[in-house]
Amino acid sequence: MTGTPQTLSVGSGPEARDIATLRRDGRAPGLFWLGGFRSDMMGSKAQALDALGAEQGLAVTRFDYSGHGNSGGDFLNGTISRWLEEALAVFGSTQGEQIVVGSSMGGWLALLLNRALRERGDARIKAMVLIAPATDMTRDLMRETFTDGELLDLWEKGRVEQPSDYSDEPYVLTRQLIEDGENHLLFGAPIRTHCPVAILQGGKDTDVPPAHALKLVSHLVSDPVTFTLIPDGDHRLSRETDLALLRQTVLGLV
Repeated sequence: MTGTPQTLSVGSGPEARDIATLRRDGRAPGLFWLGGFRSDMMGSKAQALDALGAEQGLAVTRFDYSGHGNSGGDFLNGTISRWLEEALAVFGSTQGEQIVVGSSMGGWLALLLNRALRERGDARIKAMVLIAPATDMTRDLMRETFTDGELLDLWEKGRVEQPSDYSDEPYVLTRQLIEDGENHLLFGAPIRTHCPVAILQGGKDTDVPPAHALKLVSHLVSDPVTFTLIPDGDHRLSRETDLALLRQTVLGLV
């Protein structure tokens, strides 16, 4: 039993979309999963987290962003604002303290979710585990890496298509995604999380280079941070040894 599939409606009018969630009942602290760009809640890291919850009797919550996996909505309408709104809605349906585990884009969303919740007076995030966190990715890892031709496509066609290492379909990056990301940038000022943060980073990650994760560490100046480099690890960090490290890291925070 991998939890109960449910649907949560987020947004209203033409912005309404059904978000697919999977919940495992259990005790607190619950484990709350935030996946990466174009990934879904059935990936190996999300499954490993669910298995850990089953074994330890912990609640587990995971979901697909709109335009991803089993959720409704069009991927090309996706923005950080939109996916953050969904993360807040799903988090609002959890109970008790949570350990948020965010992978790649999910790492950035974890930081934004934590900030938004604390501004509302909700301090239920007990700790965060960030796997290859792609903080400020729309600027630092996308727009700033575009060629002149890609920048022209972005402005003239409203989109950039890039080959993907993980799919036959190209990555489509929309102007809307890039522009909206500017509203959520974290680098340039200290980042206060008010909770412990553990970062797992692959040394051979070409999507989110180790230097990018270290840039995040340099911004986390007032909360406990551990940074673990897996020298031969890639972006996915989904080998058995990587998943064992993830499990160990989460248990250390529980």
